[in-house]
Amino acid sequence: MNDHPDSDEPGKNDDLVALLARIRAANGDGQDVSVDEILAAAGTRTFGPVVVVAGLVVLAPLIGDIPGVPTLMGLMVLLTVGQRLFHQRQLWLPRWLGDRKVPREKLRTGLCWMHRPARFLDRFTGPRLTMLMDGGGDLLLAISCLLVALALPLMEFVPFSANGGGLALTTFGLAMIARDGVVAILALLLTGGTFAFIASQLL
Repeated sequence: MNDHPDSDEPGKNDDLVALLARIRAANGDGQDVSVDEILAAAGTRTFGPVVVVAGLVVLAPLIGDIPGVPTLMGLMVLLTVGQRLFHQRQLWLPRWLGDRKVPREKLRTGLCWMHRPARFLDRFTGPRLTMLMDGGGDLLLAISCLLVALALPLMEFVPFSANGGGLALTTFGLAMIARDGVVAILALLLTGGTFAFIASQLL
């Protein structure tokens, strides 16, 4: 196993399609699924996968459009990346955040819509330009995730911008998991494009 806290050996159980399948199967109480249950279904509380989960929830149709959901996911990313900056290896979430719920059917429908893009992404991710994932590069990714998370509440008021934020977070998380510098560069470009779009709508 790779010693990097957000890395996993590549395999069928570690790809994005498998992650989506585990989240779709999340156990919940009645019609809703809590954040804790989603993370438990994802099978990990390390940083990269949590950022992926937050991005997917914001990006997925029907789920990300629910008022408050992008802000909720932004708070989760802020806590996640904040703990990463302090070199914590295991993510902790407060109960008030872990207990927040999203509708089960909307979650499943949105994640089913994500299946084909996830399968496409799985074909092209892997360890590349790994020097960009260490030291200053790792810090740049963390700060970029923080900026996207801080902007998510604003994105709720700018149509379609939350989708860009969700896509950026998903890509950042994939870069962390796969230690893929090429995907990290793509995530930075997506972040810049999203902020440029927001600025164009507000100015």
